[in-house]
Amino acid sequence: MDFGRVVIVTGAAVAAFAVAGCGGSDAPEAATVGVVSAPVSSAPAPTTSAPTATTTTVTATPTTTAAATTTYKRNEAVYFTAPTGGFQCGIIELATRVEAGCQGPTAPIPPRPDNCMIAWGTGIRVTTAGPAEFLCAGGVVYTSGEDDPVLPVGQSVASFGFTCTSTHAGARCKNDETGHGFEIGPESNETF
Repeated sequence: MDFGRVVIVTGAAVAAFAVAGCGGSDAPEAATVGVVSAPVSSAPAPTTSAPTATTTTVTATPTTTAAATTTYKRNEAVYFTAPTGGFQCGIIELATRVEAGCQGPTAPIPPRPDNCMIAWGTGIRVTTAGPAEFLCAGGVVYTSGEDDPVLPVGQSVASFGFTCTSTHAGARCKNDETGHGFEIGPESNETF
């Protein structure tokens, strides 16, 4: 009997990260994907009715609007890589807030605050409450978990009331309502 292999996807993963904001709250745990392998016979199918397995593939496709705004959405979240500096950026909704941010090496970095016990200064974010701030995070926050597409210099993405633009220096993100935001590059940064 000739056996093949079928892979059945039993769940979907959503990018959730262990993020601890400086003075922030607990973040949700990451979701998991279960994969089951089962042998499949090449013999004729039995005449009795049996449940069948299906595999669904969902692909996020970049789109361009009339205003030349490129979006790279995964549900409502947006993820991209800035070509200058290789910053990983995103506009995401967490359990306690919505934020836009970018991670990657930048300088100068302000002194670590006393309430940050994990990685400090690995990027900058702006939330719905107040000016932008440097990250206090235990891992990569702004990624879909896949190879996030490069956003060409001069192009913007928008979601949840935030807009991020890829710049010659790196990236710029802002809260559209408050005007607070940041610019980040390998050798410079600014919060406002």
